[in-house]
Amino acid sequence: MKKLLSLSAIAFSLSMGLTGLAQAQSAAPASAPAKAASAPAKAASAPAAAVKTAQQSKMGTCNGEAQGKKGDERKSFMKECLSAKKEAAPAAANPQQNKMKTCNVEAQGKKGDERKSFMKECLSK
Repeated sequence: MKKLLSLSAIAFSLSMGLTGLAQAQSAAPASAPAKAASAPAKAASAPAAAVKTAQQSKMGTCNGEAQGKKGDERKSFMKECLSAKKEAAPAAANPQQNKMKTCNVEAQGKKGDERKSFMKECLSK
């Protein structure tokens, strides 16, 4: 009885493995056109990948400036270089944000339609 159960379990495992193999083989020809279709998509994304992001260009600039530095000196220089430039960007805040802050300060005490019309006029300048 134990042998019969063992044999049936092995037979079941083999049949499931063969079924999975057959499904994988039948799916392979169907996925070949999909791979061929994705090749142009990858080729189209290659030029987009060639364009450097702001972080990549920043890293390149700092890396060029760090020539000759090694070890901890280079590490601390790179950290300072990358963070200093990153902090400089928020200091030059969006002009619209600056305008909004200025108009908000000037609109102190105004409420409702008066504030709405004032803000509209102030922001349109």
